[in-house]
Amino acid sequence: MRQQPFEVIVARYGPMVLRVCRAVLGHTATAEDAWSETFLAAMQAYPELRPDSNVEAWLVTIAHRKAVDQVRAESRRAIPTERVPETPSVDGLPGGEERDLLDELRALPLKQRQTIAYHYLAGLPYAEVAEVVGGSAEAARRAAADGIAALRRTYRKGEAR
Repeated sequence: MRQQPFEVIVARYGPMVLRVCRAVLGHTATAEDAWSETFLAAMQAYPELRPDSNVEAWLVTIAHRKAVDQVRAESRRAIPTERVPETPSVDGLPGGEERDLLDELRALPLKQRQTIAYHYLAGLPYAEVAEVVGGSAEAARRAAADGIAALRRTYRKGEAR
């Protein structure tokens, strides 16, 4: 079995990786940096990837590591004093009306945020989520459930849906 050209991989999985990065890091430049770093690292390792590998899970694992690197780097950066307005999304990715959901998601603890992103946005089963974030499938399921419960309590509280 021959591997697909890397450009096909980027086109196919790029939007999913960006959604995962944004869910973990928020709708910021750091999420886009994590996306870029994910595909740079993947491009270097792609020739050695077994043809029967789960490319989606492999990319989520790389994105997870790059997002954690961004979280660590962000904790060492100066805090900006003004917020730059976000431009509307033209590619169907989280933006305008979903901004409040992303803010609520970002307020969750990191492990809950990651498990929600990897399971619900990337579609990985809990066993694979556990491999990415560490721990057991049951712990990943619990973290995701706790995160979803917290979102249900806080997201658009008091608004009619």
